[in-house]
Amino acid sequence: MSDPISALRVKIFADGADKRRILELAANPVIAGFTTNPTLMKQAGVTDYEAFARDVLTAIPDRPFSFEVFSDDFDEMYVQACTIASWGDNVYVKIPVTNTRGDSAASLARQLTRDGVKVNFTALLTLSQVERGVDALSGGAPSCISVFAGRIADAGVDPLPIMRSAMTLMAAEPQMELIWASPREVLNILQADEIGCHIITVTHDLLKKLTVVGKDLTEYSLDTVRMFYRDASEAGFQLRPSPKFQPVTAEAAA
Repeated sequence: MSDPISALRVKIFADGADKRRILELAANPVIAGFTTNPTLMKQAGVTDYEAFARDVLTAIPDRPFSFEVFSDDFDEMYVQACTIASWGDNVYVKIPVTNTRGDSAASLARQLTRDGVKVNFTALLTLSQVERGVDALSGGAPSCISVFAGRIADAGVDPLPIMRSAMTLMAAEPQMELIWASPREVLNILQADEIGCHIITVTHDLLKKLTVVGKDLTEYSLDTVRMFYRDASEAGFQLRPSPKFQPVTAEAAA
């Protein structure tokens, strides 16, 4: 049987900042690119932003890698973006859709893409934000628009109609790619593929579940039962029988 993951059209980008895991994933041909952000880097214990970035870029020069600016001032964001972009031709610079005051970063994204910087316009959750992003990045350098579909779903909203509409808005801009960001389950990868989404970012933990895709559900059920039994046995769980209840013997049942 063919591997269902290798047959996908959507490109899988590993999302994380664990250097050891990133280098391991780089050997997997299924991984088409990499993304990270300041939060993931903080969680991974990264203390030198540039040293970390240059280190992984030296090891992985042949696939796209997104790094995010971390200033809240648009002028400083521009300087940071140009610095990050200078680290390699495979670098995309993540520009948040707004600053922390809610001011749109569309004008900054427009200037950067006109200056040849590959922009990953990130943290979008609404179609109006996508519209502004498409307008800003139109006609510029190769770029990505990251819609956080997982966060949309967390808010109780079905992300699929939004993602489909985003694809339509971007259809006339072949240099742009839509990213399905923050997926919550493996099913999201298949959904992204179904609607023709270009890229999906997948956390290192979620990537571990890809081996389950296409598995027979009856077999998967049996594996689950065996897991419960094994873990209970290894934990040494025991119960003292209640005097109110006696085991039903085959003779009594007859």
